[in-house]
Amino acid sequence: MTTSFSPSETGSQSPDMLTKNFSRISLLGLAFITLNSWTAFASALPLSLTSGGPTSIIWGLLTSGFCTLCIAASLAEFLSAYPTAAGQYRWVAVSWDDYRRVLSWITAWANVTAWEFNLQRWHVFLIYVGFNMIALLVNAFWNRILSALNRAALIWSLCGFSIILVTVLACASPNYNSASQSDGSVRFVFTTFINETGWPDGLAWLLGLLQGGLCLVGVDAVAHMIEEIPKPTVDGPLIMVACVAIGLATSLILIIALLFVSRDIDTIITSGAGPLLQIFFEATNSEVASICLLLFPIGCLLLGVVAITTTSSRMIYALARDSGLPFSSIWTTFNARLKTPVNALALNTAAVICCGFIFLGSSSAFNALSSATVICFDISYCLPILIHCIRGRKLLPVGPWSLYPVIGWIVNIVSVAYILFTTVLFVFPPARPVTGSTMSEDVPARANFKNLTDGRFCCLVDYAIAATGGIALLSAIDWFVRGQKRFMQILVNAEIECPQARSSISPTKSDV
Repeated sequence: MTTSFSPSETGSQSPDMLTKNFSRISLLGLAFITLNSWTAFASALPLSLTSGGPTSIIWGLLTSGFCTLCIAASLAEFLSAYPTAAGQYRWVAVSWDDYRRVLSWITAWANVTAWEFNLQRWHVFLIYVGFNMIALLVNAFWNRILSALNRAALIWSLCGFSIILVTVLACASPNYNSASQSDGSVRFVFTTFINETGWPDGLAWLLGLLQGGLCLVGVDAVAHMIEEIPKPTVDGPLIMVACVAIGLATSLILIIALLFVSRDIDTIITSGAGPLLQIFFEATNSEVASICLLLFPIGCLLLGVVAITTTSSRMIYALARDSGLPFSSIWTTFNARLKTPVNALALNTAAVICCGFIFLGSSSAFNALSSATVICFDISYCLPILIHCIRGRKLLPVGPWSLYPVIGWIVNIVSVAYILFTTVLFVFPPARPVTGSTMSEDVPARANFKNLTDGRFCCLVDYAIAATGGIALLSAIDWFVRGQKRFMQILVNAEIECPQARSSISPTKSDV
């Protein structure tokens, strides 16, 4: 028994509210700038260098990259069969009849929570608010330029990557990595192990590996924009896998180059200017050149905020269509003139800025909340893949992107194992002895691809468990009070239909 996604079940509106104004390249640009992989990973160097050193950075990135590609390929199979902006919580409908709606509810809340955005301290907070307000205005009033803007974002990021790569290698030549001295540059970059965490060497290396996975979090961005491209079943899965592959390749190439030109590892780890600016200065010996190079990741940050705002608003809009949020009828309001879900955009921006105010009040609370988003991403990725495997990989119809049976099993199992394993690692403090400062120190959390100007990342800690539990409690209360009566009533029927036929579900006015 499976489920019907027919719009007649809930009284849908016009199926084409969201205009299909994204091309394959523009959606790839949005997905790639959302990940911001090379910028994010380069900014996270201080933690990676102390948790395994270059070996953890290089080989950890390759390991995490391969596993993330498996996750992307697994989710792409769902996207090919069911291209809907709802994404993971719709795909969980391959579950058992009795548990379908509640599992979809859990996945939906995990996913919508994970797509919140956060940053750092009060003076940067002003920039943070400014960036998010710019993102709101662009998404609300210039929706027609989003396609071109995301193509420009792809070009900006790849050009920035290329210019930084060539500049630092050329300026540092031939004195690559003088800090390694007797080891030699190549040996230093590929074999040096550093452990300053207090944890055993193996665990320290694994904690460093997490950074490679974090810079590739957010592959579901494509799914939440899928209703706005002309050929979703064909282009969507390809873009989902391609953005991870490009992110992995650019991150690996750039990080190897940065390690070769790094001269003082201790200074890079402790630099108040941030690791990227310090490495640029060591390579070029010029403050002006260093600042100019830093403009590329800063530009990626701004463009990334715009892309994340777009994606988050579509996720909110899709969940509200299925009555998954309180006051859903408000969040599904669609401005026909602007051709965008304005209220969903406003809700997203308000939630983001509230997170920023939390940081002003308590960095510990903010770090715990932002760290919990990674766990939420993991839950939303793991549930549909795990259920698909438990049910024998037999319920998805064959789409343009379908994994061969043996390959499908391998890719799915690797995905689930990696997600479960890294989720356990996330609860370990970054260093020992464990104190209040190491559990939630006054350091910006780099949850998913968010902090691009300072990569000092306080790993997910015990406080993150409490934050995740708080989110789960709110979700449970809403489920028993409202959700079990109204959420996804279309999931009570007998057959899953491809949701291409439906783009919009309108909740009733009483849905509050």
